[in-house]
Amino acid sequence: MKRVLSIGAAVTMVAATLLGAAPSTAASPRSVATAEPSVPGLRDVMFVGNNWQGTASIIDADTQTILKSGINLIPDKAQELQDIQLNPLKLVFYLVVQVGPGEGHDQYVDDMFTTNDGKYLAVSRPSFADVVWIDIAKAVAGDPNSIVHEEQMDGYRTDHMGLSPDGRRLVVSDSTSRQVIEYSMVDETVGGKAIKMGQRMRTFVSGETPHENNYSKDGSTIFHASIGRVYLPPDATSLGSLDLGPVHDAVKGDRWFQTVDNGSFAVKQRWDMGKELAEAGHRGMSSAVRPMAVAPGERYVYFQVSFFHGLVEFDTQAPDIDGKVGYTAGGIAEPRLGAVKRVIPLPKTVPTMPREAYVNDSAHHGLSINADGTTLCAAGTMDDYAALVDRATGKPVFFDTATTGHSYGKPYWTTEGRGDTCWISLSEADAVAVLDTETKKEIAYLPVGDHPQRIRHGYVPEALAADLGS
Repeated sequence: MKRVLSIGAAVTMVAATLLGAAPSTAASPRSVATAEPSVPGLRDVMFVGNNWQGTASIIDADTQTILKSGINLIPDKAQELQDIQLNPLKLVFYLVVQVGPGEGHDQYVDDMFTTNDGKYLAVSRPSFADVVWIDIAKAVAGDPNSIVHEEQMDGYRTDHMGLSPDGRRLVVSDSTSRQVIEYSMVDETVGGKAIKMGQRMRTFVSGETPHENNYSKDGSTIFHASIGRVYLPPDATSLGSLDLGPVHDAVKGDRWFQTVDNGSFAVKQRWDMGKELAEAGHRGMSSAVRPMAVAPGERYVYFQVSFFHGLVEFDTQAPDIDGKVGYTAGGIAEPRLGAVKRVIPLPKTVPTMPREAYVNDSAHHGLSINADGTTLCAAGTMDDYAALVDRATGKPVFFDTATTGHSYGKPYWTTEGRGDTCWISLSEADAVAVLDTETKKEIAYLPVGDHPQRIRHGYVPEALAADLGS
C-alpha cells in the first residue's frame, strides 16, 4: 500500500498525511434519569460518523440509546464523483486518499458538529474535500436535499474540525494546503456586516497535513497540530546503525504543535515535539502530535505521537529544559516556555508489526480527559484496546476483547461525554463503547455503521428526538 501510495503522491507533487485486566462487565446502557438537558428544548446526543459508509448514528448522550442509524451524509455522492472524475488533479488526490488514509476505502465522514439550535450538522468529508451543512431533520427523514450549504477546501482533503465554545465558529483542517479555515456556524450581524452560516471567515498557517484543533475554554486560544505526510514512507528512523532520521523528517515534512490567538489568528507559540521530547531524554520519537487532551486549567496538554504506544504530558508553562533556542519552526523560534514532563508508555501488543502497517502512522489515535481532569481515556488503535489512565499515577485500566467479551478492534477516537463517560469508536468492530471514568466499567456497547471514526457531543430538538425514540 505504501509503495502504491508513494507513486500516487509523487504524481501529485509533480502536479502541485501482559495487558492489565479491566473488571469484566456486561455492557448494558446506563440511564442517567436525573440528567438535565444542557439547553432547554434540546436533547443532548452523540453523533457518530461512519467514515467508510458516509452515514451517521445519533445516540442519546444520557441513556446511551441509539435514536437513529444510517443517516445519509453524502446524498450528493453521484454529483461529487462526477465532478472529481472530470478534474484530473482532483481525481489523483481522490485516489491517493482512497488508497492511503482510507485503507482502500473512500473517506466520506471525518468530523461533525451541530449548530447550537440542533438544526444543522456541519460535516467534513475528506474524499470530497469539502465541509457541508446538513439539515438534520431532512437527513433523518431521508430527504436527498438535506445539504443546505457546501464549502470546498483550497486543497484536496478535509480532516479534523474544532468548534468554538460559543458555537459561533468552526475551524477545519485543509489537509493538503498547510492551513486551517474558519467558517461561521450562525447567521448573525457583526460590525454592521451580515454573516451567513457556512460563510468562510479567516485562515491560519499550519505545518504539513493540518490535523487536530481544540479551543481553550474561553475561546481565546486554539491548540493545533500538524502530523506530516503520514501517507508516505519511510516510516523507520534507522536501519541497523544507519540513522535515517534526516530522511524521515524530510519526507514527512513540518510537524508542529502550536497555539493560535483566536483574536488575530496569529500563531503565538510553535513547538517541534520531536525536539522537545529529545530535550527531555526521549530521543527518536516522532514530532507528529496526534489527538490531544487539554487538561482543566489548560497548562498541561496530553497527546499521542506517531508510532508511540502511549501518551505524553507537556507543560506549556514550564521553562524550556535546556534554556536556549535550539530550533526554529517555520521561522518561529523555539518558545522559552514549554517542556515535556512525562512519557507514559502503554503495552505494545503487536511487537512484530512493521511501522508501515500502522494506520496513517498511528500506534494510538484517540485521547480525551474527564471533566475534573483525573482520568485520561486513550484509544490503543493498533493494540486493539482502550485504556482509562489515572492522570496522577499513570496507571491504566484496560478494556479489550478478553476483558469485555466483545471486539475492541482498532479503537480510533475517544471523547468525553456527559456523566463522567468516555465514548470510544471501535472502527474495525463497527461499534461504539461507553466507559464510566469513575467506576472504570464499560456501561454500553452499541453497533453503529461501517468504520465509525469521530464521535461528537451535539444537540437535536427535543421534538425530533422524541419522534426518533418512539
